[in-house]
Amino acid sequence: MGRAYQNRKESMAKTSDTKAKVYSKYGREIYVCAKAGGVDPDGNLALRGLIDRAKKDQVPSHVIDKAIEKAKGGGGEDFAPARYEGFGPGGCMVIIDCLTDNPNRTFGDVRLCFTKTKCKIGTQGVVSHMFDHSAILAFKNDDENAVLDALLTADVDVSDIENDNGTITVFTPHSEYFKAKQALEDGLGAIDFEVDEIQFLPRGVTTITSDDDMAMFEKFLDMLNDLDDVQNIYHDVAL
Repeated sequence: MGRAYQNRKESMAKTSDTKAKVYSKYGREIYVCAKAGGVDPDGNLALRGLIDRAKKDQVPSHVIDKAIEKAKGGGGEDFAPARYEGFGPGGCMVIIDCLTDNPNRTFGDVRLCFTKTKCKIGTQGVVSHMFDHSAILAFKNDDENAVLDALLTADVDVSDIENDNGTITVFTPHSEYFKAKQALEDGLGAIDFEVDEIQFLPRGVTTITSDDDMAMFEKFLDMLNDLDDVQNIYHDVAL
């Protein structure tokens, strides 16, 4: 799982190349989260985690504050999540998560990215069964047993734990995210999480051997990243 996760992180670093895109992504996601669950991070754990991740990605405070203030108003855009799945160049598998105020427009835009790069968009579930929807928590610690004890004591369903040169990464089902995070903080004290996310991790990898297919794959990612409604892109390509 760790290698697959690192592969996806490298891909996102390669394709998410503008600060404006990152700020817009977090601003929209914070707005939706605050509007749905409340604007107080102490009472909305999802919002608190999202704000923490935004700060780690160097999103300015004014972007975060503006999104929360917008949610306080109760009006504004009515964004809804949308997920698209399909097959990319070389037979790779792709999942695209969006937040949209116009599902018909977003579907058309995403479908155009598929068709222009000779890819095939599918129905919901066509590839997601080949990914694990996982919570990922990584932090500095060299006592893997203590970490595991804290999680098991709280009855957290642990999928995997990796220890890489003093950085421990915990993988759990996405539904265990808040429980796992609370268990770690209760058992180990305050933690500065280097990674604090819920992601789709591929169970295997696809190796694209053709230079033409790889060029098309990169074009595909670039087109998707240019869409304002696209929040996250997951794939199984071995880079």
